[in-house]
Order: sequence, then structure tokens, then C-alpha cells
Amino acid sequence: GFLGVDLGIANLATTSGGVRHSGKGLNAVRHRHRELRRRLQAKQTKSAKRLLRKRRRKEARFAADTNHTIAKRIVTEATRTGQGIALEDLQGIRDRVRLRKPQRVTLHSWSFHQLGRFVVYKAARAGVAVVYVDPAYTSQGCSACGHVDRRNRPNQETFRCTSCGFAEHADVNAARNIAARGVTSWAVSHAADDADQTVEPIDGEELQARSFTAEKLTSL
Repeated sequence: GFLGVDLGIANLATTSGGVRHSGKGLNAVRHRHRELRRRLQAKQTKSAKRLLRKRRRKEARFAADTNHTIAKRIVTEATRTGQGIALEDLQGIRDRVRLRKPQRVTLHSWSFHQLGRFVVYKAARAGVAVVYVDPAYTSQGCSACGHVDRRNRPNQETFRCTSCGFAEHADVNAARNIAARGVTSWAVSHAADDADQTVEPIDGEELQARSFTAEKLTSL
């Protein structure tokens, strides 16, 4: 199987195993630095510009440290449970996510791609398979019955299926959908390798999954 990972703002990463990695600390640091940058940029003095560069480097280091910690914990969870890791294909993520302006600034500065690279790097060292899947509708689809409906998300945190009644934290539900697509993507890509031919996407979905392994895995 695969451990699905959903990326977000309030929770930077959430796994299908129910583990949520909060973004509260990093978002608070970014907010403080953003306010300071605004004041420094208004001054336009040499000393202000030097301090601004220093603050940007400090913020980048803090974000990288946070990403390293989260990536390590994700890979550890996958290793402990004997699973591969399914990540979102981040192409176009900034266009897909619609948030209030303050959060949009945070999203713009947050490096989802860096976290993904760290996960892949650490997974490779641990011999854990990684696949990328299309995250479209994973936040609106029910991981229990598959029903897709925008009304399944009454608020940011809650998922409640309008069809079967299944309820779960919204990020966990999305991560479970990503995990399921990871299994499908792995099966499709390896069937194509075995047959040495192109396989049409299941149910017409263009998942376009890319797989990455450190070692040749015969099974998960």
C-alpha cells in the first residue's frame, strides 16, 4: 500500500494514517517576518536592506528546517508501516488553491516543492517507493464511497459525505484519496513496464503518475 500525503496551509502535511503536521509555528514566523519586511522596505536605507536580506535568509532556514523535520517523520511513518509514499503532483498548485489574501501570501512563500524534494530524497535513502498522483478532487471526494460533491466540505476542517455519511478530518480524507490513487498509479505504471506498452488511464482519469524508487521493489 501507499501512505498518502496531503499538503496544505493550516496543516503543512497530513498523512492517510491520520498524522497531521501543523503549520502554526511556521505560519507565525512568516507573519512576523512579513510585517518586519514591510517596515524595512519602507525605509530604503542600506542598513535596512542588509537586515532585510538577513531576515530572508533566517526565514528560509527556518522553513527548510521545518520541511526536513516533516519529511523525516513522513518517511519514518511509511517505513514503520511498510508502505510507499504517494505525493501530490504539484504542477499548477498555486492556480488550484483559492484562499483569502493573507493566506495566499503565505501559500506563495511556502515551498511545497521543497518539502516534496526532501521526502523523495529521504525516501530514496530509506528504500521507500514514491509516486506522484493528480490531486484533483481529492478534497471533495469521499474516501469511503467515492462520492464527489463540493458540499462534502461544509468547512475547512470537516469532511462529511452527503451520500454515505462518512465523516473525517478533511485533510485526512484527502490524504486517503491520494493514497488510493498511489496504489492505482503504481499498478498501472508497473503493468505498462511488464507489458512494454502504453496503458490507458483507468476510468479515463489522466493521473500521469511518476514513480521514484531507490531500489527495485517487487512488492509493497
